[in-house]
Amino acid sequence: MNTEAQSISRALNIGPSILGTYRTEIAIAIAIVVLMLGVGAFIPAALSAGNFANILQAAAPLVIMSLGVLLVVLTGGIDLSVGSVFSLTGMVTALIMSWGWGSVPSAAAGLGVGLIFGSINGLLVTAVGLAPFVVTLITYAVAGSLAFIVTNGRSMGIGAPDFWLLNSGQLIPGIANYVLFCVAFAALLELALRKMTFGRWFYAVGSSANAAHLLGVPVKRTRFSAYVFSSLMASFAGLLTVSYILNAESTAGASLMLQAIAAVVIGGASLFGGTGSAIGAVLGALMITVIQNGVNLIGINSFWQGSVTGIAILIAVLIDRFSHK
Repeated sequence: MNTEAQSISRALNIGPSILGTYRTEIAIAIAIVVLMLGVGAFIPAALSAGNFANILQAAAPLVIMSLGVLLVVLTGGIDLSVGSVFSLTGMVTALIMSWGWGSVPSAAAGLGVGLIFGSINGLLVTAVGLAPFVVTLITYAVAGSLAFIVTNGRSMGIGAPDFWLLNSGQLIPGIANYVLFCVAFAALLELALRKMTFGRWFYAVGSSANAAHLLGVPVKRTRFSAYVFSSLMASFAGLLTVSYILNAESTAGASLMLQAIAAVVIGGASLFGGTGSAIGAVLGALMITVIQNGVNLIGINSFWQGSVTGIAILIAVLIDRFSHK
């Protein structure tokens, strides 16, 4: 009987535990549903299966980029370079393809952009000791400039006929790859952050780097890996976008840096470090995409999208601040 009572007690505690751990994420999910229902009340097509598919497709690159930015924010840093890395990845991938190389080596070259810029960011922050804002502002400018230089500012089509499979193919029948990648990356990152020792290091470094060092956490290595991961995710997001539209633009990621940071903040992460989750980052990216989709469907001038997103960030930060109190 004792064992049965303990089992029942554990089962009853599951709900409150999940609610306590993911209270911010649940609130964001509810807000997304309310937003969609609100838009659907004016535009019934907003609740159609086709529009849901459009939202998921539009959100996928931002979701993946936000997961990378999340790790940097957890350590108390910031990565302003992801938008430019996103753009440069697409241009390099298209350029390599124009030389006659296939999809795999071209995609590898694109990911190499993220690896290089992530390593530069990580080394300058950890080894040299420069401020993350300054370092990533520099690489933002350099990568953005190179995105124009490599093709003289021209857009480039994708020559490989099978490259569309990266985004729209189906490794698992019935599930488009862009959905699969988002779910897989988010699930693996959330598992690592919640259940694995090296995942907890990111929270420890962001909460107090000095205390983490005294506890034996490899602070520099953790920060370095966060910047490399962030840039690699930005590059992969760039590959997904190029695979979808089959065209590379030198300004494709111009607005994504702010959106990725906004998604992480809306998702409950603190810019001071030590707080946040992969699920929250995903929901934050979805909320931004739902807002943009609603603005377009209602017919509001697209110039207002930034203002609406800014207000959403402010509300999310205020709610989180007062709920903590």
